[in-house]
Amino acid sequence: MARYVNQVTLLGNLGGDPEVRHFQTGGRVLTFNLATSEFWRDGSGEQRERTEWHRISVFVDGLIDIGERYLRKGSKVLVQGKLENRKWTDQQGVERYSTEVALRPFQSNLVLLDAPGGQSRSESGAQRGRQPAGAGAGNQDDDIPF
Repeated sequence: MARYVNQVTLLGNLGGDPEVRHFQTGGRVLTFNLATSEFWRDGSGEQRERTEWHRISVFVDGLIDIGERYLRKGSKVLVQGKLENRKWTDQQGVERYSTEVALRPFQSNLVLLDAPGGQSRSESGAQRGRQPAGAGAGNQDDDIPF
């Protein structure tokens, strides 16, 4: 049994088009901002809304490919990843801190809820682009092959 859990699940809409950055080491990351909202009625019965913004960083090649191809401002997605805090230095030499939801291999999932054609598309970090999005998500009642 796991001693600790760092798992974040969010359902929301992209606040802008995603961006892909390439590292000098050859890797890449897809980043976007995701808005989640909650609604409630206050004491006077008036409906209220609060929106939270989350920075999402995708480090899985297969998920980056899907994100580049299908994600746009306003896209509705479900993301599962882990919360990470980073310390970095900006161009002026000032130390900055940021918190983000990181989607890394074997620890993540990205589900496009308004994909073209009205079908949802998903891929987990474990698949890393080896299968088409959503492959194997059908019948789960097959016999175990051992």
